[in-house]
Amino acid sequence: MNARRAEAWLWVAQRGTAVLLAFFVLVHLATIIYAARAGLSAAAILARVHSNLAWPAFYSIFVLAAAVHGAIGLRTVAAEWLGWRGRGADAAAAAIALALAATGWRAVVAVSL
Repeated sequence: MNARRAEAWLWVAQRGTAVLLAFFVLVHLATIIYAARAGLSAAAILARVHSNLAWPAFYSIFVLAAAVHGAIGLRTVAAEWLGWRGRGADAAAAAIALALAATGWRAVVAVSL
């Protein structure tokens, strides 16, 4: 894939994950507000998460979208502010995406099990 096509795909991925993140953040915040207003304890929230596979799936996708979005954003910042481009910048962005995804999924697993 040539550089222009790769940049176009990264642009689409950045915008696509932004749309996903807007939805996920809204649901996440609405859930927090609901739990706080209902007076749910941490134990009650965890019990609900443990009994439902939808929440781990929701947060797994949330983590993936955040990892991709954040890594592409940092790659763009590095290119624009630091002039860091090329394979090194791409490898660093990929490593950041993997690290973000791994730590996020570790949190999802910790809360879900």
